[in-house]
Amino acid sequence: MGESLQTLMDRLPQTGEVRWVGVRPEKRAAVDVLDRVEADTERGLVGDRYAGRSGDRHVTLIQWEHLPVVAAVAGLDTVDPALLRRNIAVAGINLLALKNKRFRVGDAVLEYTGTCDPCSFMEETLGAGGFNAMRGHGGITARVVEGGEIALGDKVGVLAS
Repeated sequence: MGESLQTLMDRLPQTGEVRWVGVRPEKRAAVDVLDRVEADTERGLVGDRYAGRSGDRHVTLIQWEHLPVVAAVAGLDTVDPALLRRNIAVAGINLLALKNKRFRVGDAVLEYTGTCDPCSFMEETLGAGGFNAMRGHGGITARVVEGGEIALGDKVGVLAS
């Protein structure tokens, strides 16, 4: 008999890497692309418009490997992560596998809170069909449970439960 589904879901030895960081200073304002950002347990990411507004959405993360998929489905050559308005793009670890887990990103510890579904603004930024191009590829939301700096190149990994 094989291992249980729960055992398989709990095993996540992969380590990811932060490839892109950005904050949204205001609604519809251009995203500020950064080399590093401070994560705070009360405010989320310092400088982001969501700072302090919602503990369940302190940080939004997107899978780096999904960017070419979104571009292809939207009929584009490439997609700049800033257009998707997420905070952090991560490569090398399946973000959906972080469900019900705490994970370290740089010096900060985050906790998965849900999926980050696309909004109608994707139709404006990616063109007609942009919303559907993002479906299933929008990433996740997380809460900051231990503050700290998050920078390009930082490792992303699950904490032992």
